Amino acid sequence: MLLDFHSEVYSWIRGGVFILFVYHLLIYFQNKNNLYLFYSLYLLFITLFLCQSFIEDLIPGYSNYANFSMQFLAYGSYIAFARELLDSRNKLLMWDKYFEIEIKVLLLLAPVFLLIQFFFGYDFQVKAFIVLAPVITLFTFYIFYVIITRINNSATINFVIATLFYVVFANISFLELVFGKDIFISSGVKPIFFIYVGVLFQCLILSVIIGSIIKKIEQKSKNAEVSLAVKLKEMEELKMTALQSQMNPHFLFNSLNSINNFVIKSEVEKASDYITKFSRLIRVILNSSSSPTSTLSEELGILSLYVKLEQMRVNGGFSYTVNIQENINLEAIKVPTLFLQPFIENSIWHGIMKKEGKKKIELSIQKQDNTVICIIEDNGIGINKAKSINHMSQKRKFFGAKATENRIRILYKNKDVHIETKDISSSTKTGTQVSIKFPFE
Repeated sequence: MLLDFHSEVYSWIRGGVFILFVYHLLIYFQNKNNLYLFYSLYLLFITLFLCQSFIEDLIPGYSNYANFSMQFLAYGSYIAFARELLDSRNKLLMWDKYFEIEIKVLLLLAPVFLLIQFFFGYDFQVKAFIVLAPVITLFTFYIFYVIITRINNSATINFVIATLFYVVFANISFLELVFGKDIFISSGVKPIFFIYVGVLFQCLILSVIIGSIIKKIEQKSKNAEVSLAVKLKEMEELKMTALQSQMNPHFLFNSLNSINNFVIKSEVEKASDYITKFSRLIRVILNSSSSPTSTLSEELGILSLYVKLEQMRVNGGFSYTVNIQENINLEAIKVPTLFLQPFIENSIWHGIMKKEGKKKIELSIQKQDNTVICIIEDNGIGINKAKSINHMSQKRKFFGAKATENRIRILYKNKDVHIETKDISSSTKTGTQVSIKFPFE
């Protein structure tokens, strides 16, 4: 069986090497890593070397021209592959220059042996190879020593073992050039059988090495994705914190201005009551400032304190109603801190403040499928009239409302976030409605 070049043993090994060539070439086209390019070239030239008897049937004289040249091309590609695998440019800086020279020499020998065949014949190629083979072998063994002593890790050791398998078995096969074929034929094997064995073990070990490299790359990619996700989350939190830090002074300025108005009007008791409620609100806000988000339940508590302050500022006061749909778990809904306050403030100062008679604001919280809907409705003069009175354009929104809108979009990554403001005035009523929709996660 081992004397028949067409037997299953030889065919399986040739087929396996060719499949490995195609596989690593496809990997190269995917990630453009030279490691896979050089290894696939090595496998291609080895395949062409192992299949020379088949190609000989199609191209007479192929073996005489390709036998040694294909081996030199394969060895040159293998050294280039080793440079990438071992990272010799960084870890073996001085020796990497010799590797580069060796690659150039091997690639040069391929056409040189073609010329030798053309001008002098196959026997002269054999004599030249008998001289070169020991030099290449000794240099390889010395390189093994250098690699093991300079780069001592599992991948390096496995690479040396894989290469050693091929070098030893290939040299056994090359003894045919010195002693002839009869010594092998009498043992029941062809000389090239040992190259097949060497290639087989080498490819198996290198496949394990490359597999571990791919696994490490995938792990690094996963770690990088996790790290990127963490950084993005931190960046989003910083954006939300920055927006909140811009909004809070605005709110504080309005509150202090109200205290000042009470003092100017000599309404000492109102000023004192306002300061008491205001200090409670500030304490609650400070307690929640450690996180850019809070639960909707906490938000409604803060909002209640804020509304009580505003009810003191508005002439005649106003009613404030909160309607919460049943079976909504407010503790499970995360929202930016103080995200409803600017919209309520808009309803007060651009809506009901300019209205005569009974004033009211109603907040409704509903849940539809996986969406939370917060609806703020007032019976003020309506947003359209407020714009005409104040000469406000749509682009000049109240700062806090705009900042809050940005914070909500950052928190939910613009996913299913909708904020709509519309005038609900008619012949029988006036007012404005703000709908804030965001996902329930």
